[in-house]
Amino acid sequence: MLHYSIVFFVIAIIAGVLGFGGIAGSAVEIAKILFGVFIILSILSFIFGRRR
Repeated sequence: MLHYSIVFFVIAIIAGVLGFGGIAGSAVEIAKILFGVFIILSILSFIFGRRR
């Protein structure tokens, strides 16, 4: 999931450089959401993995 957020971030940077503002904004928002989900799942995995 972290890979997808990095890919969308790179797409946003490339789109921003080329002047596609709407696409860059959408890609940044998707990257933020995916990164947030990744962080939450990582923390939950760390917590519940410790209990065993």
